[in-house]
Amino acid sequence: MKTMNNLSDQQLVHLYLDGNSEALSSLVERYKDKIFTSIYLLVKDKYLAEDIFQDAFIKVIDTINSGRYTDEGKFLPWVMRIAHNLCVDHFRKVKRSPSIKTSEDRDIFEVLNFSDAGADEKMMQGQSHERVRKMLDMLPDDQKEVIVMRHYADLSFKEIARLTDCSINTALGRMRYGLINLRKMMIEKQIAL
Repeated sequence: MKTMNNLSDQQLVHLYLDGNSEALSSLVERYKDKIFTSIYLLVKDKYLAEDIFQDAFIKVIDTINSGRYTDEGKFLPWVMRIAHNLCVDHFRKVKRSPSIKTSEDRDIFEVLNFSDAGADEKMMQGQSHERVRKMLDMLPDDQKEVIVMRHYADLSFKEIARLTDCSINTALGRMRYGLINLRKMMIEKQIAL
């Protein structure tokens, strides 16, 4: 018999509906890093991100249990949309617009758990990451959001367009202009990564 890790999202949802709670645990484990990171990048607060992450999976469980989940093989984008909507709801409540900024108290690259490099490589990587983070903070919010979702959350442009409620062409344009602006900053400030 296949292990839970080898099963598709659809198979895991069906197993969960048949009473196997371990199947849902496997789904959460499979996507928790991507989902948590995308929430954290939007809200910039670890504890709030944890709360929204939990709320997202409560909605997922309620939707699946009530039979309202339509199995189209798009589990991750569906959960990401729920999480994104919960972030937007949070910002509406506090009367602010979401913006993508990394906070000084937690490094986004620590959240993403990058490679096991040596101490000197880690130091150089940390300096490069800090430069990129500072340059990202200088971009307009819409460009920053697309770059973060594409490169750090590894989402497709179709998923990004759906999450940001814009067309794919708009998402591609924001990415293009964001990268152009990053290149200009690197040239103007003579930054090497």
